[in-house]
Amino acid sequence: MCAKKNLPIDISTEEKIKAAAKKLFTQKGFSATKTRDIAEEAGINLALLNYYFRSKQKLFEIVMRENVILFIGGMIDSIKNNQHLTFEKKLEILIDRYIDTLLANPDLPFFILSVSHSGHFGGDEKDPLFNSMKELRTAFFKDIVENIQSGHLKEIHPLHIISNMMSLIVFPFAAANLLKARTGVSQKEFEKLMLERKKLIPVWLKAMFANPQELKIIKKKK
Repeated sequence: MCAKKNLPIDISTEEKIKAAAKKLFTQKGFSATKTRDIAEEAGINLALLNYYFRSKQKLFEIVMRENVILFIGGMIDSIKNNQHLTFEKKLEILIDRYIDTLLANPDLPFFILSVSHSGHFGGDEKDPLFNSMKELRTAFFKDIVENIQSGHLKEIHPLHIISNMMSLIVFPFAAANLLKARTGVSQKEFEKLMLERKKLIPVWLKAMFANPQELKIIKKKK
């Protein structure tokens, strides 16, 4: 045990383990993935994996946190780099990115829920995840408020818009096993349906929150 404690940190080994874990968590989900499977995929022994990451839960948290930070960073860039676009077009880009990320990381909703319940989104300003979430929330809220003030959207609290968007995107992934079992939809069909939602969700959100007067103007133009 003492010899293990003195082992030098090998960044390449850490990255191999994380890459293997991400692949297996994505393919099989958290529960079905065993630490032995991860070690085998990474080409190392189980003892070495345990030395670097202690537990499957800890490894899952590290992998998911990195994915969330990258994902949020991409969404922030989408908002900041597309200020010239309409709010609807920005929504389409955000929804497109979100669904692609969830298809690649099906356990991501459970990780975010577990972190939020644990209070880790609470306010540790030294935490990159907290800062990323805060920046995204600020940027998106600002966009929504500006569109409400301009009369483009209904006068409604921004939380309703964000909650509905998140629900429409995340719920099918969070309940994927139940939905597939009850409807007989295969994984391939499920993924196809999720890709269809990229186009459907912006339409639904527009119907819910667009200013009725603007909808009348659009209909007249058509």
